[in-house]
Amino acid sequence: MPDPRPASHTLARPRLLPLWLGWLFVLALAIFAGGQVRAQAPAQDDRPDVLIKKAADNVLERIRKDQELKSGSPEKINQAIDELILPYVNFEKTTRLAVGRYWRNASPEQRTALVKEFRNMLVRTYGGAIATITPQARVEMRPFRAEPGATDVVVRTAVTDGQRDPIPVDYRLEKTDQGWKIYDLNVLGVWFIQNYRNQFSTIGSQGGVDAII
Repeated sequence: MPDPRPASHTLARPRLLPLWLGWLFVLALAIFAGGQVRAQAPAQDDRPDVLIKKAADNVLERIRKDQELKSGSPEKINQAIDELILPYVNFEKTTRLAVGRYWRNASPEQRTALVKEFRNMLVRTYGGAIATITPQARVEMRPFRAEPGATDVVVRTAVTDGQRDPIPVDYRLEKTDQGWKIYDLNVLGVWFIQNYRNQFSTIGSQGGVDAII
């Protein structure tokens, strides 16, 4: 697939790239901590802000202890995402919203391929960022506000490693029958889905769904 980092509108700012991408995978890898960190396993009835906090804390502890995971082993990353992305993230929705109108025209087979190849691209591009997480890294939770009965919320956080200014990272979640699911990420005012939608729209206009795949 094409390079997902155009010069004009991108999340890939050199100083920020490793830190925020590492945190995207921190949440995807959350339950991987279960082997050594069991006390704070997220529950289906957790509030969205509690889920985010537990997930981040658990994985930070695991990464500090597991050098193979911290080294960015592709096998470890793929295994963890296969096991954990579905419990925490509605990645099909993320893909659908990122692909936009081209999703509606895609066949079931093309939709399956879109989800698979988008996931593969993200692993190739961002997986190594796990190795950049330092022992000092932590998540600072911002006040959580949501209307009673809300089914779509934003959890605001800031990521810091004790050496640089905190980086705002927000997560959009929806409430499902299986609990809260993450489906979008905002770093410094740029939403993950919108960033890729702009790129996929350009690609799709040149060759349709198959070009995006």
